[in-house]
Amino acid sequence: MSPIQQPQRTPVQGAQVVGRVAALLRLVGRKTEGMSIAGLVRESGLTRPTVHRLLASLAAEGLLDHDQRTGNWILGPEIFLLGSVAAARFPLEDLARPSLRRLAEESGESAFYSIRRGHETVCVLREEGSFPVRSFVLHEGVRFPLGVASAGTAIMAFLPEDEQETILSIWERHAGDFANGHTESVVRRNLEQTRLAGYSVNPGLVLEGSWGMGAAVFDPLGRPIGALSLTGIEPRFRPERQEFLGKLLMEEAHRMSSARTDHL
Repeated sequence: MSPIQQPQRTPVQGAQVVGRVAALLRLVGRKTEGMSIAGLVRESGLTRPTVHRLLASLAAEGLLDHDQRTGNWILGPEIFLLGSVAAARFPLEDLARPSLRRLAEESGESAFYSIRRGHETVCVLREEGSFPVRSFVLHEGVRFPLGVASAGTAIMAFLPEDEQETILSIWERHAGDFANGHTESVVRRNLEQTRLAGYSVNPGLVLEGSWGMGAAVFDPLGRPIGALSLTGIEPRFRPERQEFLGKLLMEEAHRMSSARTDHL
């Protein structure tokens, strides 16, 4: 190997490790109860020895903990400290919470704000409504592929056409376990209906009987960066009520889009 080639290998190997660590942290952070090592191996595609080695290293740094009761790996205290510092740069509470409260109060449903991260959406805030029966599909930290669930559909519908087609060209791989309920033809139809109506409707595709609606929030350049959504049980999202809920969502999404959205 030439002297010129040698220095080029280390950054690639280092980047690969960083990518694997980031993937594991995201997987663990999907649910408050964390994930088992078997689930992490399955979802990450890494070998069990590699996953175990990385988990042990992350735990030593305080980024992960091993829950002795459940056996799951969960986010550690260092993640909380880092998140607390980072929160100052992303004033979600100030910008999104008022809209969530209005949505929850006027609709009675649970309201959420999700942001786009690459080809995923991540739920970052929720506000409970007054209606006593709720859907628990969505909560803080939950990630969905773009095009899945109401927030992901609302965001993807307003991406440039070439970006949409790139995702749709690998749809089954992109959607993963959600591909059965969200077939490519169903997603294409939902995206078109969202563009026409201005808001998305998820008719129980993630979990039967659990419905949702969403509206995209845009940055100053008109790019969808997040989405407000409402979720609940099917009878609360009958066609005669969807127009009312859609109007509420679009009004609050417009309000947020008109505010300072560069960090949303």
